Amino acid sequence: MLSWLEHRPFAIAIAESTWLFPITETVHVLALTVVIGAVAMMDLRLLGVGNKDRPVSEVIASALPWAWTAFTVAFIAGSMMFCSKAVSYAANVPFRIKMVCMVLAAINMLVFHFFTARGMATWDEGRPPLSARLAAVFSLTLWVVIVASGRWIGFV
Repeated sequence: MLSWLEHRPFAIAIAESTWLFPITETVHVLALTVVIGAVAMMDLRLLGVGNKDRPVSEVIASALPWAWTAFTVAFIAGSMMFCSKAVSYAANVPFRIKMVCMVLAAINMLVFHFFTARGMATWDEGRPPLSARLAAVFSLTLWVVIVASGRWIGFV
């Protein structure tokens, strides 16, 4: 399946072009920068480090659209890069670490939004509960590993 994928015309074009892969990678990195900035704003507010003067719900409501839009762009660009060398990326340990951390970040976000954040109205103005702060620490940690392993992919 992966060999089939990397032999599609668009994947070959990305792999063989002088400019397509670097442009796609640049878009991917720029989009991830926005994702991480938005996630950091939300997580740092949950930890009580940033935006203390704004309610948690306001910070999340303003940052989340940026995070999702940029994540969509990063996902598309990342998928295009993956297709260009699907077989080798699938065997690449840093790539696997990055994907596992992405899944864990998604699970962390879903648990936060569907369970932890249900009580946000009671702690919106004050200090978020331990569960929210732990979700923020876990999120920040995962995103650091995602970035580090992403950079590591090209060197293995």
